[in-house]
Formats: sequence, C-alpha cells, structure tokens
Amino acid sequence: MKRKYLVILLFFLGSVNSFAQDVTFEAKVSKQKLGINERLRVDFSMNRDGDNFSPPDFDGFLVVGGPNTSISNSYFNGKRSYSKKYSYFLSPQKLGKTVLGTATIFINGQTYASEPVVIEVTKQSTAPQDASNPDYVANAAVHLVAEVSDSNPFLNEGITVVYKLYVSKDVSITSAWQEVESPKYEDFWSQNIDARGDYTIYNGQYKGEEYRYVILRSTVLYPQKIGELNIEPLTLNVPIDVPSRRRDFFNRPIPNRVNKTISAGRRTIQVRPLPLENRPDDFTDAVGEFSLYMDTNKKQLNANESLELDVKITGNGNLKLMGLPKVNLPSSLEVYEPERTNSVQVKTNGMQGTISEKYTVVPQFKGQYPVRPITFSYFDPKTETYKTLISKEIVIDVPEGPTNNAVAANGAANDTLDADNNQFKNIKLATTFEPMEKELFFKSTLFWSLVGGPFLLIPLFLIAVRARDKRLADVDGNRLRNANKLARKFLGEAKKNLKNKEAFYESMERAMHNYLKAKLDIETTEMSKERIAQLLKERNVSQTTVGEFNLLLKSCEFARYTPSTDVTIKEDYDKAVRIISTIDKEIH
Repeated sequence: MKRKYLVILLFFLGSVNSFAQDVTFEAKVSKQKLGINERLRVDFSMNRDGDNFSPPDFDGFLVVGGPNTSISNSYFNGKRSYSKKYSYFLSPQKLGKTVLGTATIFINGQTYASEPVVIEVTKQSTAPQDASNPDYVANAAVHLVAEVSDSNPFLNEGITVVYKLYVSKDVSITSAWQEVESPKYEDFWSQNIDARGDYTIYNGQYKGEEYRYVILRSTVLYPQKIGELNIEPLTLNVPIDVPSRRRDFFNRPIPNRVNKTISAGRRTIQVRPLPLENRPDDFTDAVGEFSLYMDTNKKQLNANESLELDVKITGNGNLKLMGLPKVNLPSSLEVYEPERTNSVQVKTNGMQGTISEKYTVVPQFKGQYPVRPITFSYFDPKTETYKTLISKEIVIDVPEGPTNNAVAANGAANDTLDADNNQFKNIKLATTFEPMEKELFFKSTLFWSLVGGPFLLIPLFLIAVRARDKRLADVDGNRLRNANKLARKFLGEAKKNLKNKEAFYESMERAMHNYLKAKLDIETTEMSKERIAQLLKERNVSQTTVGEFNLLLKSCEFARYTPSTDVTIKEDYDKAVRIISTIDKEIH
C-alpha cells in the first residue's frame, strides 16, 4: 500500500517538474539592426499565463506604443495551445549598440526572465522609393518646420519662431500627435503662444509642392546673450493614415496607420551686440520702438493735498525686461514709492503695451514747483540707431499753505509760529473726562462663572479621556488610520495634479520612491525591482502586495506615454493609497 502511494507521489512530482520545464518566456524583436528614424517592435511572449510582468527599462529608446496585450488559446487534436504576448513599439534615441535588458514574470510560483537582446542603431535609413510602401509615402508626406523671423537679431531684439506641420493631400492625420521632445531656449527670454487645439488649416507650399499646414505654436524670443545661440528642436510622434486598397464590409477604404517621429531640426541664431558708438549715458537696454509720457492729474492744489504723477513707456519691444527713468522732484515735495503697473501682451510680433509708475506727491508748503523733464533712451533695431525721448516740464502750483521759512524772503519768527500752528490745526487738544463707576469684582457674575466653570468641565473631560483610551486600545484601527494618513502624506503632491496627467504620474512615482526610502532606509541607487521585492519580503510583506506595488510603479512609467482619462488617474491614485496603506500595515 505504501509503495502505491510512493509511486503516485513520484509521478505527481515528475509531472510538476515537466510542467515547469515546459514554461517558455522569451523576447522577440522585429529587427536587430535599424536606422535612427525607424521603429522597433519588441514582443515578450510566454506559453503559460503569469502575473507581475515587469518589462526592462528600455534605456536608449523611447516607448511610442504599448504595452499591447494579446492572448491566443486553442485546441488541436485534444492538445491545448496557449500563448500570451506583451508588445511594445520603440523609437531609438542614440546611435550604436544598445542592450535591451531582461523582462521578468511570475508563473506558477517561479520568476522567469527573458534573455537580453542586442540592438544596433545606425544612421537614418533611406526608405525605398515605392509609392505603394506606406512608410515611404508617410515619410515624404508630413514635415515639421520651424520658421524663424530673424536669424541675426540684436541683443534684446524680439524674434518669433513659428512651428508649422505640413501635410500632403495624399495622406491624412485623424489622431492627435504626441510631443516627444520640447524645444529648449537657453539664453533667451521666451514665451509660447499655443494654438490650444483650435487649429486653422491653411493651404501653402513646401519645397514647391502644394501642401496643407497648421500652425502648432509660435514662440517669442528675446536673446539675452550675444554670439551663436541654439534652439533645440521640437519633436513629434505623428500617426499618419496612408490610403490603401483594402476595403471594409461597407466598401469604405481602410487606411494604413503609420507612426512617424519627425523633428523640426535645430536652429542656430547669431546674435549681434548693440553698437557702442553714440550710446547714451542713460541707456538701460531698451530695444524696440517706444514713446514717453509724463503728466499729473492736478496742476494746482493746496499744501498737504496729494496729486498723482504718472510716468509711462508705451510701444513694442522688451518692455518686461527694462527699467523706467527716475523722476527728480524738489525736496519740498513729499514723494512716496511709486506703484508699478505692467499692461503688456505678448503677441507673435513681440511684447506690446505699456509699463508705468505712479508717484503720489504731497506738497508741504505753498509755492510753485517745477518737475524737470526726464529722458529715456532706447535702441531702434529697424534704423540701427539710438533714440532719446524727452518729456515736457510740469509746474505744480500750490497757492495755499504754510510758507517754507528756510527759503522765505522775510524769514520772520511769527511766520514760523504760524506755520507750526497750522500744521497742528486739525488735532483736537481740548478733552473732557468723566469718572467711571467702580464695580466690585468679588461675588460678581464674572467671579462666580470663573469659579464654577472648571467644575462643569470635569464631566466633559472624563468623556474625552474615555474616548481617547478606547481609540488607543483599538490597535488595528490605529494602524489603519496611521497607514492611510502616511499614504496621503506621501501622495499629497500627486493629488494636487489630478488634472495634469504627466505631472500626476511623475509626482506619484516620486512619492512611492520616497515612501520606500523612508520605510526601508535605502538609497535611490538601490531601488531596483529585485532589491525592493527582496527587502519587502524580508519585512513580511505578502507577495501579492509586492507584485501590486511593482505593477503600479511600472504603470507610472508608461502612463505618461499613453492616453489616460480623469477616471483612470483617480483610480490609480486610490490604488496607490491602498497599496501604501497595505504595505505599512504588513511591514514589520
């Protein structure tokens, strides 16, 4: 009898071992050598269903599609055939040989890893000139161009970069493109003027051929440094629909979808210095076309009344980057710090509007006070000359008020006395005091309230103490509350960015890393998935929770490149709170 059970046990162990040996998990690529402008497809396939799939980091590549999951399950001659596949579409980012690392998956209690694959990336490949080839048609039909209004401006002279997407009439773009790399404007003051999704389609020409185009954005730049400055390119991932001969059930054409990464190319700007010859002494780096205005809201007022003096510069130029001329007023006028106002709009032809400073001025004595003209110098890039503007002189008349005895002709002592008396004429010197009735505090209503109040608070205090003791005795409840509080603390920044997909997933990924650093006392360099799994397992965290944590980290990495709705983002946030809370409860 015992021998029978032993035979059954050996047969069972042999079957399990055979089953484990039959598991395959491998990485397959569409090609191992490709051009920098081509796409690479990577499939991670397995013949058994598994959990906690973890792809490699794809260092040197940009994920432009995926992960896409496909499952095949079939029976033939009584035998079951199963296949599961995770697919990614990659765009190479650098030349040379790059190693695609290993992916891992958990199948039947064991972790399997794929073999690394070496990919060689060469210079841009030339697509075959075949009109029936969708890649060739798409490559020749869509172009991204950065048009610069002036590639040789002066320092602080405004220029405009207009990004246009040209599309041939042979193809169409029915899905939204994705910005892969944003332009960088080092050593420029810059401001984007985006189309905000409301694109107008224009007809134009590209290299002599008829095209349609849209203006993606315009960027206004003011160079802050002379010499050669570079504008890094805008790069897009564009889905292009190329016509084909295929038809659907209703005889409608089915286009071929081709994803292309296109770039506007780097642009170089040569910035000229402003001339030193004839440069005015009061020049403050203003470049453009301007007008100067200075005036007051009153020309006549009495002493100790106030007026407003406005100084304004209006025009087109680097208004936000320059200063206003200072006003010099007589010392007999009390002047307060000016209030600065900017009413400047940035349009495709640069900054336009007005900057102003409003002074509040209060004369102390009667007399006439001249406000001397002010000057403002700027450089006009159209004429390549310096120009100086001069305001008009303003005279402030104060007919009524005390005399300034320091400069008065008679200098009489009685005038000084009158002036001093007039300065205090609005202060009331005579007062009337009335005695207050003295009320005894002892045995008053306030006295008995203060004495009896503490005794009335004793029952409330006892109730609060009992509630606190009951809460402290609830160990599981306290751990749950502390865990949820800790999760929301780390995810506070992510919650603020629920409406911004990219910022949300960056914040959530950073929060989860910070949580692990604080909880496991590890450095950022130690944060590999294997190391995290090992440390959490050592701290008695369940395998299921570890797998959910790794999956959430991976979702953060790829969610930035795939569409996500507000509902999905909210679900990922709730999932992160739950997972961090679970780890905090399980960890020892």
